[in-house]
Amino acid sequence: QGSLQACCSLRELEAFGRAREVKVDPDKPLEGARLAALQARKTLLVPTPRLRTGLFNRIVPPPGATKEILRRCATSQGPEDYSVPVGLDGKAQVDLVVVGSVAVSEKGWRIGKGEGYADMEYAMMVSMGAVQEDTPVVTIVHDCQVLDIAEELLADHDLTVDYILTPTRTIQTNCKRPKPQGIMWHKASSVTSEMLGKIPILKTLRCREKQAGKDVTLQDELANPSRTAASKEKVLAANPPPRAAPVGNEPVNPKFEGSATITTVYVGNLPGSLRVSELKSALRELQVVPAGLSWQGAQHRAFLTYRDQGSAARAVSSLQGLSLGGNALRVELARSQRGKG
Repeated sequence: QGSLQACCSLRELEAFGRAREVKVDPDKPLEGARLAALQARKTLLVPTPRLRTGLFNRIVPPPGATKEILRRCATSQGPEDYSVPVGLDGKAQVDLVVVGSVAVSEKGWRIGKGEGYADMEYAMMVSMGAVQEDTPVVTIVHDCQVLDIAEELLADHDLTVDYILTPTRTIQTNCKRPKPQGIMWHKASSVTSEMLGKIPILKTLRCREKQAGKDVTLQDELANPSRTAASKEKVLAANPPPRAAPVGNEPVNPKFEGSATITTVYVGNLPGSLRVSELKSALRELQVVPAGLSWQGAQHRAFLTYRDQGSAARAVSSLQGLSLGGNALRVELARSQRGKG
């Protein structure tokens, strides 16, 4: 209630006027903020819901877009019809961050819905260099959501805000509490093994930071050191070494024929509207790019060819449960690969 009126106040912020690239949460109450960014011809980034298929979508209205099309771009349908994906390697440089809140204090302390996605998205933007220490953060709420919040309710990874917009007020918080400086892997309430399984891009970021020498041990791994080893054994057991020769409709790139190490991964339940470029983008994002790809969109499937079993196993693990175009993918070793070796 009153969200449109509050969103209109965004245009009056000096920080909004200076911004060229704006990140706005996909929540319905922030639709007016997304529309304001598009109407001001700013680059609009919208997080992928629950980060299932990536990090952001950059909304790209068609040339000469009418007011009606801009309104549609600002809705939940916008990312599906008018966007391109932005991953960890995207050249995003966010000048203003707009988030939703359940409650916020005039000191700039914020409480979200409890799932931590806004905090995590900000931390990931820090890791990819998309935000700086002085990048303003705005929240848009109803007046009744501005409350006193006890500081002990906040954790180190919680995002604070610099501006609060309500239907009747614009509050500059002058918040002194530091914002997250990246993913805090070891914090119990920050990241869990279960979240890594649900958010492939988070898994990719963890691999990168581990390669860079950062300690990425999770709190639940510290509490259950045997859990990680058991999980790896389960993956290996479910992905035995392959047989070289394909059967049925499983294609093999001719240049790989005769190799005993080729492993084929089946990807099914592809939506009819999905383009091969979108699948390739997801594979690049998850760092599981195959040596060959056979696209069978009419049959709602594709086959990925890998040069070794380990790469194929990583692809199965990373892609399993991934949602593209609203469909949860079915991913497994191709028929000729199962139960062999």
